[in-house]
Amino acid sequence: MKKISLLILALTLFLPLTACGGGSHAVELRVFAAASMTETIDQVVELYKDKVPDITVIPTYDSSGTLLAQIQEGADCDIFLSAACKQMLTLEEAGSLLEGTRLNLLKNEVTLAVPEGNPKHVETFDQLAELLKSGNVLLAVGNSDVPVGQYTQDIFDFYGLHEASLAASGVLTYGSNAKEVTTQIFEGTVDCGVIYATDAFSAGLTVVDEAGEKIPGDVVYPAAVLKNTAHPEEAKAFLDFLSTAEARAVFESAGFTSLPH
Repeated sequence: MKKISLLILALTLFLPLTACGGGSHAVELRVFAAASMTETIDQVVELYKDKVPDITVIPTYDSSGTLLAQIQEGADCDIFLSAACKQMLTLEEAGSLLEGTRLNLLKNEVTLAVPEGNPKHVETFDQLAELLKSGNVLLAVGNSDVPVGQYTQDIFDFYGLHEASLAASGVLTYGSNAKEVTTQIFEGTVDCGVIYATDAFSAGLTVVDEAGEKIPGDVVYPAAVLKNTAHPEEAKAFLDFLSTAEARAVFESAGFTSLPH
């Protein structure tokens, strides 16, 4: 009888602990990141898993415009990493960001990249502009609703080129995000394409020119925690990790520039 009483007492003490997870609290964080961050965020997530095993980071990659639309439609997202400030500003103005969490994380470069062998011998944006006018090139670009496509439109404006006319003449092909444009260049189905330096690096493509002053301002990647996150402290901790020396080394190895904040 005494043994039974002791067993009941032990179970009484143990059950509340198991109901609370035994002191451990597993959390899933959903991170929406620009497609151009795929390789780097995957690496950073693995690093974070080693440090904080109770946190599972689940990344979703697509164009910043598509991710923005999904967030606006109510998708479950804790952290947003955009390839341009425009999409982040939209969320900020709508009051969708957790106050004090937005930061400018990284800088990238918009480049002109070519497939292996550079069959059209494209060397500069200046040369590309002339080839586009003559119809003697096939250029891959991003759709107008994604940052890499918007930066490309800035380049067209710089040279006085009209995208609609170029598209009608058959010298443009489109991708719904930077990775799709990169794939077209890598597979050699186009003569060249406008992509980020980091995508060219990840795909082993040759960069022949950088946009530089042909686009206004820097190519900044902002990050923020969403206001409706169910895990604000865990989300802020992961966001902080993206600025650590360990994470910065991953980003910089792929061609990003870390920004002070």
